[in-house]
Amino acid sequence: MLSDETALVLFSGGQDSATCLAWALSRFSRVETLGFAYGQRHAVELACRDRLRETMIEAMPEWAPRLGADHTLDLGILGEISETSLTREAEIRMSDSGLPTTFVPGRNLLFLTFAATLAVRRHARHIVTGVCETDYSGYPDCRDDTIKALQVALNLGMEERFVLHTPLMWLDKAQTWNLAATLGGAPLVRAINEESHSCYLGDRTHRHDWGYGCGTCPACELRARGWSEYIDA
Repeated sequence: MLSDETALVLFSGGQDSATCLAWALSRFSRVETLGFAYGQRHAVELACRDRLRETMIEAMPEWAPRLGADHTLDLGILGEISETSLTREAEIRMSDSGLPTTFVPGRNLLFLTFAATLAVRRHARHIVTGVCETDYSGYPDCRDDTIKALQVALNLGMEERFVLHTPLMWLDKAQTWNLAATLGGAPLVRAINEESHSCYLGDRTHRHDWGYGCGTCPACELRARGWSEYIDA
């Protein structure tokens, strides 16, 4: 039986998923995390996850009893069948379809389906993901309509009553930083700024005021702009 007090957070190691983890820890008595290894170029994000979880708990020690197990699933087949600039050494640009070449077809659909499968075993009714359609790259599997349709499909197909939560759906990056500040104050913001990873190129050598990254890829540009707007507000 699924528990109303248990949540599973899709936790990539980035700013958005870290904020979603904080959001879940502020609401549910048991929170577990799930990451995916899918052949992504920026696999360094997976290496950041453990330290990011630890640092967030150091910032908010009252959340420690709520944070449960971390899981990583191998979806390498997704990287094998996808020809995108997140799974290949390819230029990041707009494609002829109007979507950026960083779009990995089916990625979030698969992530949430596997998350629901794991959630059954972990008795988690609530599944939390950091997708949004405000500051995003136009990915169709990040849209609110997609998530709502998928929730219906998962519940019908698994005969469960999952709730898919998207706390960032209508927030831009500046508002996402502000949400982190509201949830955990300056210590949580510092933890996410220092330990999370967003850069599509996996750059952890260049440190900026908004965190680590190449500074030129779309993910870095969004994060940098959001940080500047947050600090200037």
